[in-house]
Amino acid sequence: MNLDSVFINNEKWIKEKLAVDSNYFENLGKGQKPELLYIGCSDSRVTAEDLMGLGPGEVFVHRNIANMVVGTDANGMSVVNYAVTHLKVNHVVVCGHYACGGVKAAMQSADLGVLNGWLRNIRDVYRMHHDELNAIECEEKKYDRLVELNVKEQCVNLIKTAAVQKAYRERELKVHGWVFDVHTGKLIDLKIDFEKYLKDIMEIYHLD
Repeated sequence: MNLDSVFINNEKWIKEKLAVDSNYFENLGKGQKPELLYIGCSDSRVTAEDLMGLGPGEVFVHRNIANMVVGTDANGMSVVNYAVTHLKVNHVVVCGHYACGGVKAAMQSADLGVLNGWLRNIRDVYRMHHDELNAIECEEKKYDRLVELNVKEQCVNLIKTAAVQKAYRERELKVHGWVFDVHTGKLIDLKIDFEKYLKDIMEIYHLD
């Protein structure tokens, strides 16, 4: 890739935006008020705004390997807190995708160096659901199912946080789990039962 082309594309993009709306960038500079926090994978094939048909200012985005929500990840927790507490989003989405390299790597018996600690969180998801996953003979379908289960567990991790619990009480914030099918382009709603998960974990994870 010739990086000079990036700046040429940028100039073209600016002209295209101004041709439609001469105040486009002036309005962008006034601030943001997104309704949605999107937590997705860093995979270069999965671009958050594009797959949802949204534009600048409409979605607050956080991406990491395999769309994880880890309580000890200061970066991720800061994003959640800022989006929920200060931007006051009303929806938080965890979006995984099929053919996820991070999920596949977590299922391999290999030492991946610095990635080991991060992927251990996905291996924990496998451990919690190993009976179901081990019953799936097709490796590709097993990966796909682990992608879905991982999304659900990351939604549960979100529900454990004080910021999400408080926002639910104050304005009925909702947590959603989606999967993007890279083979078809389809966005799939896993229909996470937010209230059920919240009720199930409140005895242990209730935070005032």
